[in-house]
Amino acid sequence: MMHKSMLTLLISVLLIGCSASKQRKLTKGIVNSITIGDFENQFTGFLVFDPTTKDTIISYNSDKYFLPASNVKIFTLYTALQLLPNSIPSLKYIEQGDTLYIEGTGDPTPLHPYYKDSTLLHFLAKSKAIALHPNNFKEDRLGPGWSWEDYDQYYAPERGALPLYGNVVRVIQTDRIGIVPDLFRDSVLVSAGNRNRQLHQNLFYLDRGRKDTVEVPFITDSQLTKKLLEKALNKEIGLIEAMPKGTKKVLYGLPSDSLYRRMMHHSDNFIAEQLLILSSSVLKDTLNSKIPRDHILKNQLSSLRQAPRWVDGSGLSRYNLFTPESMVVVLEKLYEDLPKERLLDLFPAGGMDGTIQDWFRGNPKPYLFAKSGSMGNTYCLSGYLRTGSGKILIFSFMNNHYRQSTNNLKKEMTAIFESIRDAY
Repeated sequence: MMHKSMLTLLISVLLIGCSASKQRKLTKGIVNSITIGDFENQFTGFLVFDPTTKDTIISYNSDKYFLPASNVKIFTLYTALQLLPNSIPSLKYIEQGDTLYIEGTGDPTPLHPYYKDSTLLHFLAKSKAIALHPNNFKEDRLGPGWSWEDYDQYYAPERGALPLYGNVVRVIQTDRIGIVPDLFRDSVLVSAGNRNRQLHQNLFYLDRGRKDTVEVPFITDSQLTKKLLEKALNKEIGLIEAMPKGTKKVLYGLPSDSLYRRMMHHSDNFIAEQLLILSSSVLKDTLNSKIPRDHILKNQLSSLRQAPRWVDGSGLSRYNLFTPESMVVVLEKLYEDLPKERLLDLFPAGGMDGTIQDWFRGNPKPYLFAKSGSMGNTYCLSGYLRTGSGKILIFSFMNNHYRQSTNNLKKEMTAIFESIRDAY
């Protein structure tokens, strides 16, 4: 009996040794592959980490800073999960006599073309008199380091305290032209051109040759917010310089996960920016995305070995700088804090949905759950990899300054991910 046990143990040791040797060989091969060939003339960082054993499987330039693009949304997700309740704070208000005094919290959902949430309108409709304090947002409407030429693109709406309609005009083109919100109907001109809107004016251009829905950011200000609310409620609204003294109450709206999922799956920049503004609303009355960024870096993420340069919530800015190691640290914290099913559902699944629905396909089930980030000469992917044995690994694969096609880069990344999946 003893001999049989010893033999079994010896075979197990040999198998483990062979497996470990195979994995070491794989790791060396992957590192070699990203230092030659198409990877050679670009900047690449890659970190793969086992959250169960706390082992680093692959590390290449993982402590170097990269332009992360929309991988920043992983930090925004973590911040929102740490600071926001299960339902979005939609409004702060004080009731005095017949007047309802209100100020925005940054909730992006009221009249948003995707959410179509009417919580705010139903609440306001009950009041005889409404006074809006529009001046609690203390930040530029556009983020630092955003490309100026994106001002008329759907993915770069202005930020604010009380956004309505997602801060975009929707031009719906079928046999007839529909304008939402209708307030801008007289501001849309039929004209084929390179721009969708005047730079400094809410004057929009419609190319009748297109037969789809176009979303164009509008320029926001307190008077426009007032007019949009008045038209939606069919009642007058006053503007005030400051909220009256008293304890502010909070109106809650949609489940927070509904915003997190859209931000992560559709890489929605507007939702991401507003989530940081919402997060600032639970810390202070002043709305500024720097408040929660500083709070999280000083507290929950104070142990990061490479402090990021983090300037916005979406990753539109070219000022952002993050390392693969920092990405993996936050991904590990999310892995520890959330149930696995909820966590993986918040991330796009390779080959199935979101921004990676055409890439990193499983056979037959998805094996990659990750957030992509892309802009000119930049493609980053960070998230979770489920191996053939069912193990979950955390990774961050960041690529900057490449001249090859992004599709070719994704093919090379796919081969690397599949080799890791099959080896573990």
